[in-house]
Amino acid sequence: MEERTSLIKIKPKNYSDGEIVKVDFMVMHPMETGMRKDKKTGEIVPAQYINNVKFNYNGKLISSMKVWESVSVNPVFTIAMKVAGQGKLTVTFTDSTGESSENSIMIQPKG
Repeated sequence: MEERTSLIKIKPKNYSDGEIVKVDFMVMHPMETGMRKDKKTGEIVPAQYINNVKFNYNGKLISSMKVWESVSVNPVFTIAMKVAGQGKLTVTFTDSTGESSENSIMIQPKG
């Protein structure tokens, strides 16, 4: 199972407690639909796409997404989140083959 690179970005970079921020979760993933042929072999490339994304803040689920095959390669998933003090934001994804990965960042309001 290949380790997937992912990144979490918070905008704006400086935010206060109680403020609403934009959270982008980017994943390096092929998002294969199972409908494309390999140009060299002519074989169908097996389906492998992200089908579930979960955002947890301090261990509490704050958003969950069901995803389909039609999402582009290396997708970006975005939510709006109200900052509720300092804590840990963890984003987990699972794909159609059962592969799962997560990434976390610390949320640290400036006031």
